[in-house]
Parts: sequence; structure tokens; C-alpha cells
Amino acid sequence: MSAPPDPLDLAGVRTYPLAGRKSQVTRADFGRPLPRGARVTELLDALPRILGGQALRGLAADVLRGRSLAKPILWGLGAHVIKVGLSPVLVDLMEKGLVTGLALNGAGVVHDFELAVAGHTSEDVSAGLGSGEFGMARETGEEINRAIVEGDRDGLGLGAAVGRYLEARKPPHLDVSLLAAAHRLGLTATVHVAVGTDIVHMHPACDPAALGRATHLDFRLFAAEVARLGGGGVYLNVGSAVMLPEVFLKAVTLARNLGHTITDFTTANLDFIQSYRPNTNVVERPTSGVGRGYSLTGHHEILVPLLAAALVEG
Repeated sequence: MSAPPDPLDLAGVRTYPLAGRKSQVTRADFGRPLPRGARVTELLDALPRILGGQALRGLAADVLRGRSLAKPILWGLGAHVIKVGLSPVLVDLMEKGLVTGLALNGAGVVHDFELAVAGHTSEDVSAGLGSGEFGMARETGEEINRAIVEGDRDGLGLGAAVGRYLEARKPPHLDVSLLAAAHRLGLTATVHVAVGTDIVHMHPACDPAALGRATHLDFRLFAAEVARLGGGGVYLNVGSAVMLPEVFLKAVTLARNLGHTITDFTTANLDFIQSYRPNTNVVERPTSGVGRGYSLTGHHEILVPLLAAALVEG
């Protein structure tokens, strides 16, 4: 057995001047302290031009560009985004042309409806599961299903059906309903349902045929909006880890299959945990070589109002 080698001699190490080296972080990219009374746009400009700071700045600029070009600015929202109190912020963006279309999952409809009707939502699942009472609120089960059946009868998608129903019902908290606001403003609002995932599917008022037709029509309506993203449009996936990223990917491939060119567009994933599907199916695959994708990590109740304020001031 041979003896172990001697330690390497450092005397012959080659070096170079630090000043001539290319670095990934420079002083010019650093953040700046804000003076008292600064505006949100000044805060945005003061963020480090590195990683998340640069991504937030770039996303805000792309949304404002999309608005100036009259391109779709589509927001796909997981239900948690509604539960943490962001509906008034999003309704304001809708009214200002900074949200031109919404996509929700089925749970988003439940929370949107309950907030409009009762001013509260998000039951204690553990407390009701043992007794079988979880998900059995009468108005939620009966009225959402009624809205879907009536809307399907009239050729509406699920989002438009519930939005129309709420507008006609005029509940006491109508102002916080995203679906009602979309109906009032004439914006596309779609709902993408997996059967069995939502509490309203447990109620006897559920009509599976109407549910399926309405949500499939919404997929086609959403795909039509996605087909228009080319040339400056934006799609933001906010708080949906599985459902909406999968729907977006299928909408992109359907639109391209039918001959729509989707290039020069922006996608983003905003969530408190970065997951596989949003980053792969929203940020990376659809934009590869033809667009821009951003990933921003943070609490919805902080990140969305910050972005919204930057957009409104911008």
C-alpha cells in the first residue's frame, strides 16, 4: 500500500485582481433606505435589483405594459387568496383594468359566495368532520348549485352563472364578490372544477350534468383568453398548486394547436411555497424561448397588496 500524498503546496496558486473579475452582485444593485412619506413606486425602485426584488419590478412593468397594449391580464386564484381578505384589492384592480379575467377553482366559488352572502367564510373542518356537518351549510349548497343549473340552462359558464346569480340576489356584502364584480364589469370569470373536491358536490341540489357542462364551457372560455396573450399579455397564477397550473398548460396547448401564436407574453407564480406544477406548467414550459416567467415567494396577504399598489401607482 502506497503512502498518502503530501498536502498540496499553496505557494504556486495563481491569482488575479478582484477589480477585473465579473461578479453576480454589485453595489449598484443594492436596495436603498426610504425617506419618510415615500410612495409605493419609490419603494419598488428602492428594492434590490436582485432575485425577488428584480422579479417583482419586472412583473409590475409587464402588467402595466399589457394594460397599455390592451392585452389580457389574467389572474388565476387559489381559494386561499380569497380567504386571506384580498377580494377588495382584486376588485379594485378589476375596476382599473389591471385584472381583465379571472380563473378560480371550485373552492374559490364557495368562499366568494359565502363572503358576499354572510360576510364570513372558512369553516372549522375538524370541528364538523366528526359529526358529518362539514360542508353542509344550506345556503352554500342550495344556492350555488341553483345558480349553476340556471346558468347552464341559459348557456353560461360556471363563473358567469354564479356572478349573475349574486348580482341579482344583491346580498349584503356583494361588494367583495369577485364573480359579481366580473359580471358587472363584463369580464371573463371562469371556474375549473374537479368533481368531488368541493362541498357543494355533496348536496342533493348538485346537478352533475350542469356542473360538467358549465365548467367545460369555462375551460373553453379561459382558453380563448389565453389564446390572446401573445404580444404583451400576462397570466398570474396566485396560490394554486395543482388545478390551475394544469388548466393553464392545457389551455396553452389547445390555443397553439388551433393556430394561435402565443409569444412575447409573461407568466408568474406567486405563492408562499414554490411547487413543481406552477413553476413547470406556468413559469417555465409555456414561456420557454418565447416569453418571460417570474416566481415570487411570499404570503398572499402581503405580496398581492404590494404588487397591486405598485400597479395602481404605476
